[in-house]
Amino acid sequence: MKNSELNKLISQYKEIKQKQKKKHVDNFRLAQMLKELEHRYLHETGRTLKSDLYEVKEK
Repeated sequence: MKNSELNKLISQYKEIKQKQKKKHVDNFRLAQMLKELEHRYLHETGRTLKSDLYEVKEK
């Protein structure tokens, strides 16, 4: 997977996290989408998405 595709996964993850914070959304569907994105990221990189996002925030 290319870096641009990984960046796209990360941006989709952040966008869905923001949507979950809003009212009147289907949280179950969004949770399923997050799970799928996390699984794809883990499969491609061998690292968890949450840990990589945490490292980026520290820098």
